[in-house]
Amino acid sequence: MAICSETSRTPAAENSWPAVIAVGLATFAVVTTEMLPVGLLTSIAAALQTTNGTAGLMISLPALLAAAFAALVVIASGSIDRRKILCGLLVLLLIANIASALAPNMTWMLAARALVGFCMGGIWAIAGGLAARLVQANAIGLATSIIFGGVSAASVLGVPLGAIVGEHLGWRWAFALMALLSGSILVLHLVVIPALPVIGSTTARQFVEQFGNPRLQTGLLLTVLLVAGHFLAFTFVQPLLLDVSGLDARWIGTLLFVYGAAGLAGNFLGGTNAASNTTLTLVVIAAGLALTSVIFLSLGHKPSAGVIALLLWGLTYGAVSVSLMTLMMKAAPQAIETASALYVGTFNIAIALGSWMGGQLIDTTGLTGNLWVFGALATAALLLSLRLHRTENAP
Repeated sequence: MAICSETSRTPAAENSWPAVIAVGLATFAVVTTEMLPVGLLTSIAAALQTTNGTAGLMISLPALLAAAFAALVVIASGSIDRRKILCGLLVLLLIANIASALAPNMTWMLAARALVGFCMGGIWAIAGGLAARLVQANAIGLATSIIFGGVSAASVLGVPLGAIVGEHLGWRWAFALMALLSGSILVLHLVVIPALPVIGSTTARQFVEQFGNPRLQTGLLLTVLLVAGHFLAFTFVQPLLLDVSGLDARWIGTLLFVYGAAGLAGNFLGGTNAASNTTLTLVVIAAGLALTSVIFLSLGHKPSAGVIALLLWGLTYGAVSVSLMTLMMKAAPQAIETASALYVGTFNIAIALGSWMGGQLIDTTGLTGNLWVFGALATAALLLSLRLHRTENAP
């Protein structure tokens, strides 16, 4: 894997795997914090006296701000030591989780979630280019997988972990425990992350140039379709399982944990296959998500069908993050940090768009409307993936 050229770096003399793992834990912490309200949405909405649709802003607001800050942090950070930036962002993440745990109303909660958005954009943008700083060239691929594995693991585990803690201790304790985890990871960073000075910086012109990359454009469009469609429905997975599939509330935490386990399996399968056949992997992912919506719409009123659809959902969406990131790196092998920032920005815009659209639909057309739009976006992603696959494999 080529080292991105927009920032001068000195490759590590020795592989610093504790540092790589620490950065992976930072991405895990920030994305878990991002996802936490999904499994707690109904109880938070009730406690803060608001609707489920309005409570969905806890997902869309930080995602939108993360999209704005991803490229900005890469450009503005310049020659600032990346270790200092990461540690500072973890301090802010600690504060944001404490503020969320203490929130007396939705205004306070959304202010805390805005701070989460700042941390998300910064940590994702910086972490994306650190593998080449921490390990030798022959280990960059594995180090990148570990760092972005934190994103994948959090995406599939953050919701069930939050739901289980919320079920047994209450939603405020879920945020309190995330504050404790953030503080622990901050200490780990201070111990194991080496100084990471940077010579040179990325410019806005380089972002404009990469944004004109046709293959990167296709990857960004796929990101919007897959991620927005997912969050349009998954933001409200708790009421979906309760009201559509008729599952008992006491099983929601356990089922979401099983969803997370399926997602981790999907992450492994997707990452393994995407390395050798990226476009075909994306075709399978899009088809799986489209089938998920069909099962919910046709048979989802049966608890057993709801469980099957949830498992398929986890298995396919768990592969999305690593597969799309692989596509981005292949599309811009000499500008990985820039491509990563564009991907992070687009990914979070898609989260915000999907959560916002889902909130509007659930308050007007109900959960069925969410499922129809989810299916339509997954189908569009399937068609685009098939086109990309045929183009890249044409004789």
